[in-house]
Amino acid sequence: MLFRSKAAATPAGKSAAKPPAKPVQAKPPVLIGGGGPRVLGIAAREADIVGINPNLRKGEVTADADSPLLYLLRNDLELNGAKFGCGLSQCGACTVQVRGVAVRSCRTPVSAVADAPITTLEGLGTAEKPHPLQKAFIAEQAMQCGYCINGMIMSAKSLLDRNPKPTEDQVREALIGNLCRCGSHNRIVRAVMRAAKEMAV
Repeated sequence: MLFRSKAAATPAGKSAAKPPAKPVQAKPPVLIGGGGPRVLGIAAREADIVGINPNLRKGEVTADADSPLLYLLRNDLELNGAKFGCGLSQCGACTVQVRGVAVRSCRTPVSAVADAPITTLEGLGTAEKPHPLQKAFIAEQAMQCGYCINGMIMSAKSLLDRNPKPTEDQVREALIGNLCRCGSHNRIVRAVMRAAKEMAV
């Protein structure tokens, strides 16, 4: 909103007041949310229409091209498997697959995945028909709080896609970037090895 200062009347015999300040562009409040900055619930001017393909559901979204993929998935598409952990690609809780490769969605801009196939935890299986990795994690009770499990499963999925029969050392190496503060690493490794065995049958 533009506004101008209203000059006060100058009494006779006194010098004129200083000229009014230049018009100022008032800054509207910015609300942080899915799809990047939004102003009063309306997409900010820099928002773009981006093609997105999560879990084989092609569509378009209006989003800031620089907005992290994680925000778009959780806030706009309600795909909440990926978690916000550190925001710095250090913990792995936000991991999803893009073109079959495990990526950290907290630092991946929406523009980098336009029209690319994205797989989230929700795209692996359902409660009625879970993916073998999900079944193995349940069977091995490979979790405590569960916050890291999305990243563990998605990173393991990428490993098994390229190496269906990994060794235990290869599993540990593939998960080295995924942190579990509860200390469930050994059970997680057993779950991945169990899933690999079942998927090989």
